[in-house]
Amino acid sequence: MLGEKLPPHDLAAETAVIGSIILDGDSLVKISGFLSPSDFFNKTHSVCYQSCIDMLDKGIAIDEKTLGDFLETSDSLNEIEGGRSYLTYLVSQTPTYMHIEFYARTVHRTATHRRLITAASDIANLGYENSQDVDQALNQAEDILYGIRSSHDSRDFVDISVPLDSWLTFDNEIDGDIAPIPSGFPDIDNLLGGLNRSDMIVLAARPSIGKSTLGLNIARNVAGGGHKVAIFSLEMGRDQIAMRLLSSEALIETNRIRQRLTTDTEDERILEAIGRLSDLDISIDDTPFQTVTEMRAKAKRLQKERGLDFIVVDYMQLIYGGRNMNDNNRAQEVSKISRSLKGMARDLNVPVIAISQLSRSIEQRQSHRPVLSDLRESGSIEQDADIVAFIHREEKYISEEEWLRSKSAGEAYPRGISELIVAKHRNGPIGNVDLVVQDQYARFRSIKKQSTN
Repeated sequence: MLGEKLPPHDLAAETAVIGSIILDGDSLVKISGFLSPSDFFNKTHSVCYQSCIDMLDKGIAIDEKTLGDFLETSDSLNEIEGGRSYLTYLVSQTPTYMHIEFYARTVHRTATHRRLITAASDIANLGYENSQDVDQALNQAEDILYGIRSSHDSRDFVDISVPLDSWLTFDNEIDGDIAPIPSGFPDIDNLLGGLNRSDMIVLAARPSIGKSTLGLNIARNVAGGGHKVAIFSLEMGRDQIAMRLLSSEALIETNRIRQRLTTDTEDERILEAIGRLSDLDISIDDTPFQTVTEMRAKAKRLQKERGLDFIVVDYMQLIYGGRNMNDNNRAQEVSKISRSLKGMARDLNVPVIAISQLSRSIEQRQSHRPVLSDLRESGSIEQDADIVAFIHREEKYISEEEWLRSKSAGEAYPRGISELIVAKHRNGPIGNVDLVVQDQYARFRSIKKQSTN
């Protein structure tokens, strides 16, 4: 019978890491950003490394004597098999401290493999529990794997020349991995510089203002530019989304398409619109109850299998915060969701438009123009987002008669006009963009194109 296999580890690399630190205490700063004491397989090495971290924090010089003294003072020397003589052994087994980062990466890699083994066991236990709630079990499994990826994704300083070189080679990019993606609305693109990869863009409004419609319009425009789009719809089903896109494309009222009250001429336009839309690379996931972790896993798989350039999430407040979240602390749950959406944008290197609700407070003020504080559970959303844009439609709050009584005669009633208010732009200017709204077609259009439609 074969003996049980030991988990992945590399004692020689662990020995060289501690030996290198003893030989050159300053070399610790090269690895402390990504290597943790828990990465060591050998308990003695873990204790030594933790002590070195503590000494660095306290400003104590690190060498063989000072490390031995610190271990003794902190009552940890008895955890070192061989005591001070083992420190001498570590030094003797270290070829050179110049390669400490290579040794540390090896230790970190084997630790990640051990965590994968542990995760596999934990996931297997979830299966053996035979829970009635399969979705919850799947979410827990994905949380376990995402926890490993989050701890593994550690970055360090890079020289400024690295991102500057990327900028210099921008025009030579063949695959467009860093190029902004046009939204299809020229005025919006002029203000934002397009939709930049890894950006989290929050598009917010009160119900029935058109936030989902604008999100879908942008998704269609992006796909029309040859990009691959994913839509996570937690509110509308795939059929509703398809009907909205079809109505916008064919310029036929949504309810008439749904009820099949169209003429023969309109049917021809519908068939042509279906042909155009079918040629676009748009993937729809209408799972109504899921976590960001689940969405990230699906998007990552889609990106690997077919490619992915752009994501729309509709909408944030319907995302499930995951297990172990306190139902009474919605702000904490939304904070986790917001950070995770931003993490998804960076991890996949795509723009993510996250549609969001606004609080009722906007309807209780004399001015109904939204501001950042109107975001529901706004603190974390405002902080994590690269861009926050609101849709404002004055006609939703004031009738034409009231408008004429309160405004000067020369100011036209804003029928069918919406204002996109960019209230936060981390990497550029803020400002407002006027758009035409065609509710009957589930469509927003640029002002300049109004006369052509």
